[in-house]
Amino acid sequence: MAGNSNEPHKSLRTLFETANSQRHSLDSIPNPSSSVYQSQLQTAIRNFQQCQNLTECLSIFSPNETEDDISSNSLQYLLTNHYLGDLLLKDSLNRRKDVLQSSRVAYERYLKTLDSYDMLSKSDSKLYQRYLSSSDDFTLLSQSDATARRNTKIARYKQEQELKLKLEYLARVPLALQHDDAASREIYLAEIQLCAHNTFHALDIIGQELKIISLMPQTSPAPQPEDLAEDYRQRNGRHNKDDTYFDRLDPPISQLVNKGKAGPILSKDGKPLKPFTLLDSRQRMQNGVFRQDHALPTMTIDEYLAEEKRRGGMVDGSGQTSTGAQDVNEDDLDRADAETMKAREWDEFVESNPKGSGNTLNRG
Repeated sequence: MAGNSNEPHKSLRTLFETANSQRHSLDSIPNPSSSVYQSQLQTAIRNFQQCQNLTECLSIFSPNETEDDISSNSLQYLLTNHYLGDLLLKDSLNRRKDVLQSSRVAYERYLKTLDSYDMLSKSDSKLYQRYLSSSDDFTLLSQSDATARRNTKIARYKQEQELKLKLEYLARVPLALQHDDAASREIYLAEIQLCAHNTFHALDIIGQELKIISLMPQTSPAPQPEDLAEDYRQRNGRHNKDDTYFDRLDPPISQLVNKGKAGPILSKDGKPLKPFTLLDSRQRMQNGVFRQDHALPTMTIDEYLAEEKRRGGMVDGSGQTSTGAQDVNEDDLDRADAETMKAREWDEFVESNPKGSGNTLNRG
């Protein structure tokens, strides 16, 4: 390894421990979208980015080395890119597409480093080669074969459980053995394998989410203050004199009143240019300020009845009605005999012409 200075190496260890402690402290915050969570998340991201930059400056990892050439204390710095990718996925302040792409770059750096040291397992190495061949279409599970998809899920679940059990077992090593270089190295290697397993799962999710984002309609950028001011002027009809474009569908009131012939009423000499009528609209508006909001009656009921009689719309009860019964004079015998004869003739007609006798069309 190229890093021989103790002081920079010590500052890297301190920075990595601080960033890792901040990463663990995020689990105690219940709401990931809160400002407190996002603030601590950004701080942890910056610290891990500084760790990554400092690791490259110190040349702790070199492509010419093997896994055995890495010291046990330096193995933990291999996890920097994986932790950085995990934290970037939780960022909700920046644009989602940029967050996913940044996280994928960090995961790719992590797998590339492990592959250069030949630290990937056989199954993970095959997945990494498949990812390099088509990173945009990479999926862990088969989309066509349901049996293969089920077997892959079971195999990866068992592999993940084995790595977790191994890491938990090594974490329960007595304190006296934790200072052993071989025990510490085995713990770091187990965690590296578990993180590599989780990295492929994260890359699969990132690829699916990026495909969904690519299918979403493009949103227009937010309008600038100048555009808002111009739009306000257009909506209120405040255009420049030289601007002939006008997007209002309804013309001004002056054009509607004057049938499109807008202009001054009087000339500079005081001569009328077009006919006009002086109205007392100003006085009527002033009188109607404190009036009721409903229409008031203009005449009394008696006045209305008198007007209706004058127009002939009503008839009083003093005239002779067409349906009223005529008064019969009991002393007029001739009239009484005539009425009696008329009634008898009607009775004889009814008897000789029964009801329905004249209807000859509907007879069977």
